[in-house]
Amino acid sequence: MDSNNTAIQIEHLNKVYKLYNRNRDRLKEALGLGKHVNYKEHFALRDVSLSVHTGETVGIIGTNGSGKSTILKIITGVLNPTSGTVQINGRISALLELGAGFNMEFTGIENIYLNGTMIGFSEEEIDAKLQDILDFADIGEFVNQKVKTYSSGMFVRLAFAVAINIDPEILIVDEALSVGDVFFQNKCYRKFEEFKKQGKTILFVSHDLSSISKYCDRVILLEKGEKISEGEPKEIIDMYKKVLVGQLNQNSDTNKSVAYNGGGLWKDQMSLNPNLDEYGSGLAEFEDYCAIDADGLITNSIIKGEECTIKLRVRFFEKIQDPIFAVSFKNMQGTEITGTNTMFEKINTGAPEAGEVMEASFTQNIDLQGGEYLISLGCVGYREGEFTVYHRLYDVFNLTVISSKNSTGYYDMNSEVTVSKVTTG
Repeated sequence: MDSNNTAIQIEHLNKVYKLYNRNRDRLKEALGLGKHVNYKEHFALRDVSLSVHTGETVGIIGTNGSGKSTILKIITGVLNPTSGTVQINGRISALLELGAGFNMEFTGIENIYLNGTMIGFSEEEIDAKLQDILDFADIGEFVNQKVKTYSSGMFVRLAFAVAINIDPEILIVDEALSVGDVFFQNKCYRKFEEFKKQGKTILFVSHDLSSISKYCDRVILLEKGEKISEGEPKEIIDMYKKVLVGQLNQNSDTNKSVAYNGGGLWKDQMSLNPNLDEYGSGLAEFEDYCAIDADGLITNSIIKGEECTIKLRVRFFEKIQDPIFAVSFKNMQGTEITGTNTMFEKINTGAPEAGEVMEASFTQNIDLQGGEYLISLGCVGYREGEFTVYHRLYDVFNLTVISSKNSTGYYDMNSEVTVSKVTTG
């Protein structure tokens, strides 16, 4: 390893757990009593090699159980590998299990010194950093109280403040930027950006694909303990979206055939709301629906600025004149952000007969800010002069908008901004 340019070097890393059929088999092996104990080997990590260069921000993404947290715990020394090598060049601060080293009987101040000492700082060095830690945590006089009296919010604020303010050379982050309220999260992200500008090395694991896209120079994809690929954020995020729906090894044309014509239901390839709110007259019913990205892939994740199609199928049980198909987007707070329907768009839907199925597609560029949105679907109309809801699905699935650049408000105006110096005579 070139120690001048490489902060983390991992070679052929394996982490194997033994899964025993019975607890007594585990005990027998621990005591050395059984030569033929039955167990299965589970590879949490299998032959993983990767490097992180000094000053680089590298993201690790993957589904649950892919090995993301395991590899971070091995890097930070919480776990030992079964085989393989890990070399670290620089002092690490890890935002993994925040506050794991805190003593609940100690005060906040005492825990700051305890954690600083464990990391390797002298008391004088911790003295010099103390005010920065207190300012960042912003929990007031509670810092002099025992940690066991803290709310969960105060606890993570202090733990984060300690970890982030010890001036590490390598920062390891595992979903920790989502702690606390929105204002504290903003402070955490500002600190994160400050670290990047200072040229610190950052290894970042997150399910927040917008943050991965925004901050990372390079992204590594893990699946079932193996490294699938690494590369530019957009390329690897696109690959991850295919992993989520089991289509990693299918080309774009195949994905489009799955989205539009394939066997099975579209919605079976989506992550759906298990607590779906629906109602209607029963004269029509949504049979199928999904979101499709610019590559024709059925997905719950869309890259900001790219095309997205909400596709739906409705079966009619009586003849309906001019049914109206509708789609709406809400934010996570329940505010309706935008939406449209076939009446607004002046689309003639005709008069489907009983037993007929109609298909509708709503295609648009997604200029919403990065974040989570809830999609609702409706089939309504006027029957004998009365407004009638034939079938309505509230918050049927979520749509994650992945963004590397957000502006103010709900959507991006895609402003073209120019700045220049003005010379005066």
